[in-house]
Amino acid sequence: LSDRDRPMPMSPSPFAMVIRKYLNNGRLVDVTQHGFDRILTLHVDTAAGIHRLVIEMFREGNVILLDPDGVIIQPLTSTEYASRTLKRGEVYEWPPAQVDPRDLDADGFSEILVGSDADVVRTLAAKVNLGRGYANAICAATGIDPSMPISNLSVDEKDDIMRVLTEMLETIDSIGAHGWAKDAESLNVIVSGVKAGEMPPYLEVAPVALAHMDEELHIEHTSLSAAVDAWWGAHDSAAYARREMEKMVEAGEAEETSGSRLGRRALQQEQAIGRFHEKAGKAQNVAAMITENWEHVNSLLVQIRRAVEQQGWSDVRAAVKGVEWIQSVDPAKRTMQAFLPNEEGLPGIRVELYVDDTVHQNAQRHFTVARTQKDKAKGAVKALEDTERKKRKEEKQRAKDEASGRVGRVKRSKRLWFERHRWTMLSDGRLMVGGRDARGNDTVVKKHLGKEDIYVHADLHGAPSCSIRIAEGFQSDPAPNPTLPKHVPSLRLTQSPDFGSPNEVVLEEAAQMAVCWSRAWGGGGGAATAYHVGSNQVSKTAETGESLGRGAFVIRGQRNWHRNMSTEISLGVVAINGIPLPLVGTPAAIESICERWIRLQPGTLKKENIANQIANSTGLLQDDILGCLPPGNLQIVEDRQLITRL
Repeated sequence: LSDRDRPMPMSPSPFAMVIRKYLNNGRLVDVTQHGFDRILTLHVDTAAGIHRLVIEMFREGNVILLDPDGVIIQPLTSTEYASRTLKRGEVYEWPPAQVDPRDLDADGFSEILVGSDADVVRTLAAKVNLGRGYANAICAATGIDPSMPISNLSVDEKDDIMRVLTEMLETIDSIGAHGWAKDAESLNVIVSGVKAGEMPPYLEVAPVALAHMDEELHIEHTSLSAAVDAWWGAHDSAAYARREMEKMVEAGEAEETSGSRLGRRALQQEQAIGRFHEKAGKAQNVAAMITENWEHVNSLLVQIRRAVEQQGWSDVRAAVKGVEWIQSVDPAKRTMQAFLPNEEGLPGIRVELYVDDTVHQNAQRHFTVARTQKDKAKGAVKALEDTERKKRKEEKQRAKDEASGRVGRVKRSKRLWFERHRWTMLSDGRLMVGGRDARGNDTVVKKHLGKEDIYVHADLHGAPSCSIRIAEGFQSDPAPNPTLPKHVPSLRLTQSPDFGSPNEVVLEEAAQMAVCWSRAWGGGGGAATAYHVGSNQVSKTAETGESLGRGAFVIRGQRNWHRNMSTEISLGVVAINGIPLPLVGTPAAIESICERWIRLQPGTLKKENIANQIANSTGLLQDDILGCLPPGNLQIVEDRQLITRL
């Protein structure tokens, strides 16, 4: 297990959705290892029975979800091996059994040694299933030459190996783990700490002490998980974040400027031009060679035509298999694949010849292909010139945007899940969502109000139902989008228990946002009241004789009131998962993380006009801005360089 946060992908993978479907609300009841193999099995108790999630940690790795009968529901990667098939609907079979050194007694161990013709280290690594690292450690602990043939071992040496192996296996489950640096300089780097995203220069980590490793380069760890995390965790987490950013850009879901799209188009056009010229050159070369070898080609054509007339295509197809200068014939196209002589007079380049055409006509076919490819290349050159012109124009515009602090326009196919609702970030980074309408209220409560989440509602009819997400929010992005202006903070949506329980300040902020999203804003009032309750106090079940409409809920039990919540918000620009978005929230929350912002209160200006001003000054999409503004007219109370510049 790693202590490091791995950023969430833009959307769950199909395999993750399958796991969620079958294991949701399940209870993890057991974790087992299959023999001595690198296979871990999670046993999850669900309403349908015990499902198993098998994690294979060898080759490229795989994860397989099994139903209670052991049938594969879905593998992460479908594949076939000689002894088993990992595909949906197949019964899962374990890999071929390997030796489990924990089950070996003296007789079994001796039998393996006698049956081996390899040296000591290879026998221990492969036959005893220890791997080279542990095999070398045993050789070092016993003082036996690893390259000694196994047949040369004495009885005492065999006993020593068995003794050290037994001691090693007895301590393998002990608390603590061991690591070794590559050298003294690497040890200093590990102790002092490496830069973010860099991999510490470890040589090895293990659950037991390895006698062949340098004791002076030894590093103690509390557990094997901690040791592996210290070695790979930070690098893997940062690399994962970078891969997610690359995927988002490829999918058009992250910041992708017109310049970058035009750059790719220009590269594709340049490659196409090269391909057109290459095809034209080959076709022209073939045509010239056909002409140069006129007699040879004419002889082949005459012979094939005569043979077809006398024997038919079927017999000719069989007969040409023994002809040196003809590879094959195609009766449907009435063509043949023939060879032209090279400089030594041997079969050289292969060409397609039409049996019913003359030599000149066959050559002309290839000249025509060459001419067509050249025409395509000319068209591609003109298209490339147009692309380069547009690219230069976009680069000039981008330079202007960067100078003014504007973000690039985003073209993406999917939106973040919370954008379907009203949403904000509270001062501790926690996410809060609220319904936009009655249907949205139902969705927020049914899908996004977990057992530990907190329900918030303004004390006004028709106000949105809001959920403070206890374990979901935003943290600093370890791999920020490099195309964004420096003043735009980069955040990443994450799920983490580190958020803990919200304090009173955070609850007050949530109540204020619930008020601002309600009709209190449109009514022009300066303040209103809201309350929060636990999720278990929210019910869709009405009292006897009553009914509840869509978006309405019953609150049972004591409410925690927040009075005189002001109708005032701030708006700034942030990047979430690499996507520049407007962020609204309480002034305290927004102004603490955004360098540029505006503060808004109920007023007389239409929010469409305000949104247009913000879009023009920031580069954000007007629809994104409108979607986050409160319901009603506005006025700008303070502008900290978001719309106006100094």
